[in-house]
Amino acid sequence: MRDSELDAAGITDPRLRQAYQRCRTLNAQHGKTYFLATRLLPRERRPAVHALYGFARHADDIVDEPQPPDSTGDRKLALAELRRALLSGLDQGGSDDDLLAATVHTVARYGLDRALFEDFLESMRMDLTVTDYPDRAALNRYMRGSAEAIGLQLLPVLGTTCPPERAAPRAAALGKAFQLTNFLRDVAEDLDRDRVYLPADELAAHGVDRELLTWCRRHRRTDPRVRRALVEQHATTREVYRYARAGIALLEPVSRPCVETAFTLYSRILDCIEAEDFAVFRVRATVGRWHRIRVATSGLTRSALARRTSRAPRAGHERREIA
Repeated sequence: MRDSELDAAGITDPRLRQAYQRCRTLNAQHGKTYFLATRLLPRERRPAVHALYGFARHADDIVDEPQPPDSTGDRKLALAELRRALLSGLDQGGSDDDLLAATVHTVARYGLDRALFEDFLESMRMDLTVTDYPDRAALNRYMRGSAEAIGLQLLPVLGTTCPPERAAPRAAALGKAFQLTNFLRDVAEDLDRDRVYLPADELAAHGVDRELLTWCRRHRRTDPRVRRALVEQHATTREVYRYARAGIALLEPVSRPCVETAFTLYSRILDCIEAEDFAVFRVRATVGRWHRIRVATSGLTRSALARRTSRAPRAGHERREIA
């Protein structure tokens, strides 16, 4: 299957094919929902999504993989080296590193803005030193360089039926919605990394601070004050989803089933959090395997129909040929 994707994308260089295959493997292993949705894209577009995922995953691993407590300096150096290697690869039109080779090729092929990668790496650097966000504006600044940047990277790969700048705010919002969902689901895990990705002032309005969150984590219980705060964060995230949803119709029809599937599965995580009464310190909200299969099957049907429609000659074109 992976060879057919590379063949469809016209990627013939053996080294470059190896690079894309490595990115695909990373996506399959670590981004299950993301990978499942990507399978609904036309084959020729999938390698680019795998490459972007692989780059983001590599940077994220530098920041988040368990390391000695005094390793912040080493991680900063690793991120700086990643940035240097990426920019060098973009300037030279290639890279000896597998992950970067696929990324550089994707950037060139789809004309991606390299500033989006700079923004992303800046947010990764923030994760090394920033542990709390005082308000929504501060959290939004972080997400502009992380989730929103990734949404904008993907937009040229997905394609639009309108000027890209019209679809861009919705694409950025969709990335933001997914990341806010992760923040809610992973409150406990993020605390273990000494991070809180929830605005401190909005938590404080409910009498919640880091100390209370830590108590909840230690006792695997959601204090009523924390529950009220999480309910509010949940509602805010739903609003972002509502805004982002309108952007799906602006994408090329062959890309819509992929994004619709990702939208459905990620928003389902919010449903699970609510169904568990916000017990995020006791259980990690996940979408059941059979539900994922049902959603994916529906997406496959829509994807196949969209591809057939896109290949069908337009009636006007047929008449011109007959004439």
